[in-house]
Amino acid sequence: MPHRTTPLHPTTDNAPPAAAADPWYTTEELARLLKVDASTLRRWRTARPVQGPPFVRLSGRVVLYSAADVGQWLAERRTVPGQAA
Repeated sequence: MPHRTTPLHPTTDNAPPAAAADPWYTTEELARLLKVDASTLRRWRTARPVQGPPFVRLSGRVVLYSAADVGQWLAERRTVPGQAA
């Protein structure tokens, strides 16, 4: 009987969680999107209390930001002139 391999593309049975399927940004990528310096994001992460969008620290040097988290963080900071704060 031939050896069966697993498919390269996920199926509904072994699909990754939704959070893993969403885009993720490095510090440098997010800095470019937000039009801030990468050092600003690093400073926000080390501030007490922590500031900026939610992040995941994979290691001492690798930090990722979920596109969904960044979108929500930006929406929470949106100001509409003429509306009460």
